[in-house]
Amino acid sequence: MVCRTAILDGHIYKCPSCDYKINVYNSCGDRHCPQCAGARRADWLDKASELILPGVHYFQVVFTLPDKLSGLILGNRRQLYALLFRSAWRALNKLLRQSGQFQPAALMVLHTWNQQLEHHPHIHAIVPGGGPSLDGQQWITSRHPTHRRRKKPFLTNNVELGRVFRQIFLRALQRLAKNGKLRLGARWSLLHDPKQVKQWCEELCKTDWNVFVQGPPKGTSDPKEALMYLTRYMTGGPISGRRLESDKNGRVTFMARSKDKQAGNPMKPVEVSGAEFVRCWSMHILPKGFTKARYYGGYHSSKRAAYLKLSRELLPPPPSEPTRQVEAGEDAGRPSLKCPRCQTDMICIASQRRPSWRDVFDVRSYSSYVTLLPVHGGRHYKPDD
Repeated sequence: MVCRTAILDGHIYKCPSCDYKINVYNSCGDRHCPQCAGARRADWLDKASELILPGVHYFQVVFTLPDKLSGLILGNRRQLYALLFRSAWRALNKLLRQSGQFQPAALMVLHTWNQQLEHHPHIHAIVPGGGPSLDGQQWITSRHPTHRRRKKPFLTNNVELGRVFRQIFLRALQRLAKNGKLRLGARWSLLHDPKQVKQWCEELCKTDWNVFVQGPPKGTSDPKEALMYLTRYMTGGPISGRRLESDKNGRVTFMARSKDKQAGNPMKPVEVSGAEFVRCWSMHILPKGFTKARYYGGYHSSKRAAYLKLSRELLPPPPSEPTRQVEAGEDAGRPSLKCPRCQTDMICIASQRRPSWRDVFDVRSYSSYVTLLPVHGGRHYKPDD
């Protein structure tokens, strides 16, 4: 609520031409804030783009957990979100090494919500469709095991991948329950009994878990499009301000894509109480310090440099592109702030660092900030609020 307001101080810019001044307030910097941390998203995209190799097909693989596990996961988010990461990678690593005979790599990002803000934990993974052979002597491109002349890019069988993922996850879940490392409420008391745990896991094994493998459409695509899709989940909350329609009489209305696939999943309004909206939002606040983007295999920080170097040596050289000469005086850095009146580059004449949260929420100083808060619902917030 206080992000980019006078409460957090900021910088004063002045136009040297027309003397126009403007305040640029500091962002809150919280990774769940929907309106800030744009610079961090851009930095992450630049870092992830360095993993892209020319001439290689990239796939997006989505691992989704069944809804029956949602309540258990909410009570043990740190352990089971981490288990979701490990299980997805181990399943992917096992199949690609067996069927593809190459060294796999993956960039994985955790996503915990759906369009209706319900708890829907799943992982998006960007996976190259090939890699150095297991002995590191040649580059191997993933191909269909039976249709060798198939032109459409292929990574692995999603049904088989889902079954391996399910097996790895449930085995680890049973070990966590057996070792008493899970918080179990009254609803999940059955997990205290090893026999009931085994029976419950057998019920979960009766249906295939949803694993989706999406290859490049029409055989070719720009992998940066998939990376840009993932940057939306790197920072910000589960819903953007653009989807909020109204907040009246204690009811919040927002737009969400429907689950009607036959109609093309159109956007429809969803109305909930204010308390329910806050509850849904709070379900997606990650544990403190939890890393939601992780690198595995060849992309791991300990192997990345060697993996990319070997891959570039084994891949055929990309077609050369003409380099653009940078003209003298051209600024290649971050664009400067332009004056809204005369479009002249503005200069910073005063700068203040963001105050600590202890100072921001101090009762003695908070009352002086009340009039600086943004107006919500036609009134300013008061200290009692």
